[in-house]
Formats: sequence, structure tokens, C-alpha cells
Amino acid sequence: MSVDYKQKVTMDPSGFVLLSDHVPGIIQEIRYYSTYNFIGDKIDGYEEPCAILTVEAARALKAVSNEVNAQGYRLKVFDAYRPACAVRHFVLWGIEDLDLRMKPYFYPDLEKQELFKQGYIASQSGHSRGSTIDLTLFDMQTGKELDMGSPFDLFSELSHPDCKSVTEEQYENRMFLQHAMVRNGFVPINCEWWHFTLKDEPYPDTYFEFPVSSAYLKR
Repeated sequence: MSVDYKQKVTMDPSGFVLLSDHVPGIIQEIRYYSTYNFIGDKIDGYEEPCAILTVEAARALKAVSNEVNAQGYRLKVFDAYRPACAVRHFVLWGIEDLDLRMKPYFYPDLEKQELFKQGYIASQSGHSRGSTIDLTLFDMQTGKELDMGSPFDLFSELSHPDCKSVTEEQYENRMFLQHAMVRNGFVPINCEWWHFTLKDEPYPDTYFEFPVSSAYLKR
């Protein structure tokens, strides 16, 4: 599986912002900066546990945040902008790496190559265009994430937004998040309840390579 970024990769971060500057109350648990992810290692390109997005996506997410805040929730983000080198890390792991230590937690019912075939991992990711985000809702009353029926990055049919195996409450929680995102200009996908892309993304044909780092944005 090859990845061709030759014509459409740039290191220019000028159209990007730190998400926390636009959405001060957002909770960040950047999984690919940590080792608690489907690979089990910190991912290439993640130099800091911060969420970065295009200006346009950050503004739209601020509107989402305002809407859910009024109903007692905060947004919690797991991943936002993802460097192209991180996607290559995923691809090489899928092809060459025999390490299956995180399989029980993230893809218990699938073989590694099926993760690509079924769309859970892409050889080119919308995250690298800077207007895609993975997130959930945090209930300010209970101090816990809303129960969505499956954890972030569980590669399973259980994570499909319309899965019939979750409870009615879990489905309603997914739809609450999805409707708030869609109302404010984001588009969901059919295999991950947490994944959304800005409909009118500013760089639909460009993939970015600069690291996830607040220092890089300030250069």
C-alpha cells in the first residue's frame, strides 16, 4: 500500500490555530501523543499533546462548543490535525509490523489488513488536511464522558454510528453529538461515531506535514 504525497504536501502552518485558543474550555486527550492507541507507541509527528485545526474548522467547533455547553456538556478531543508522517506510520505498521499487543483493546475481531479494507485506517487521511476531528462529549454534571457504546478507536461494527447493538441511550448520545456537529457544518462518516470533517474544508486537496506542536505554529 503506497502513499503518494508528492504533489500535495506542504509544511506551511499559516492557516492553522491551536484549538484551545478558539475553544478555551475544550478537554484534550491526544491519544497519538501517548502510547495508549491502536499501535501502542507515540506516533510520528506528535511533538506535543495539543489539538490543531484550520482556522475555519476551529471557528465551527467553537459554535458546537457553545451549543453543547448550554446543555451541560463540554467537548473532549482525541485527535485533530494529523501530520502526513503519522499516517505513514500507521500504514507501515499495518504492512510490516508484527506487533499485535494492542489488538485486544482496539481491534479484537479484525486482522490488521482488515483495518484498511474496512476503512478504519486510510492510506491518506482527512485529518492531514486539517479540518477533521475525533471527539466526544463530557458531562459536566457527572464528571464523565457520555456513554457512546464503544470507546474511541475501537475498530468494530460497534463503533458505527447507526449500530443496532448499542442501547437506546448510547444511540441517543451518539446522535446528540452528531446533530450538534452537523448543524455547525461538519460531516460524519459511517464507521466511527467520533469522526467529523468540516463540510467546506479550506484545503480539500492539500495534505500537511508539519508537526503537532504549538511552537511550530508560532514560528
